Amino acid sequence: MSLRLLITRPQSDGERTAARLRARGIEVLLAPLLRLESVAADFGPPCGAVAITSANAIEAIAEHPRRAELLALPVFVVGRRTAEAARAAGFVAVASANGNQHDLARLIAARYSADAPLLYLAGEDRAGDLAGDLKAEGVRMRTAVVYRALRVEAFPPEAVEALATGRLDGVLHFSRRSAEIYLDCAEKARLIRPALGLPHYCLSRQVAEPLAAAGALRISVAARPEEAALFGLLSQS
Repeated sequence: MSLRLLITRPQSDGERTAARLRARGIEVLLAPLLRLESVAADFGPPCGAVAITSANAIEAIAEHPRRAELLALPVFVVGRRTAEAARAAGFVAVASANGNQHDLARLIAARYSADAPLLYLAGEDRAGDLAGDLKAEGVRMRTAVVYRALRVEAFPPEAVEALATGRLDGVLHFSRRSAEIYLDCAEKARLIRPALGLPHYCLSRQVAEPLAAAGALRISVAARPEEAALFGLLSQS
C-alpha cells in the first residue's frame, strides 16, 4: 500500500516536493502553513558577491530592478536545491556549501577575498546568524530582506479530515517554524493527539525540537539538511 504524506511547505516548494514524491509512487496531501510574499528591498551600494540560504529568496527578486546586476555576481548558496534554483534564474558563478548555514559561512570565508561586502538575500525570519558567523571569519556582509513568510492560522479542510480519519502515514517537516505552526493548527483543530502520533520526518534536529518537546515519539531526522536525505528516511520506515 502506498504511503500518504502531509507536506506543510509553502505552496511552490510543496508542489516541487510533491512532484518528486509522486514520481516514487507516494501519495501527497499539501497543506501549506506558510505563505510567501516578496519585500521591496533596497540593496544599497554595489557588492562583491551574493549569499543565499533559501531558493525562496531567488524567486523573491524575480522582478527586482537590480536583478541583472546581481546575476552577474558570484553567488554562494547553502545547498543543492538552492544552487539549482540559482542557475535556473541565471546566476552563472554558483558555489554551493552542500550543507547548512555554518558550512556556507566556512565556504565563503575560504573563497571570498574581495574588499566589497557580500549581499545576503534573506527572509524576514531567519533561524541562524549568517552575518555573525561571517563576522567571526572577518568577512563583511550586508543583509537585504527580500521576502517574508506569513503563517497560516488553520489547516485546510482536507488536512483536518485526513488527520481526523487516520488517513495519513506521516508528515514531512522542512523548517522549525512550520513544525511549530503544525502543532498550533493541530491544537486549534483539536487534533493534537493524532497529529503527534504520526511519524515525523524532519530536515534537521532543530526542526524536530518543537515536535519532541510537544510529545511526538516517532521522529526521524535526515542525515543531512537536504531533501534527498529526508526522502531517504522514507525507505527506512
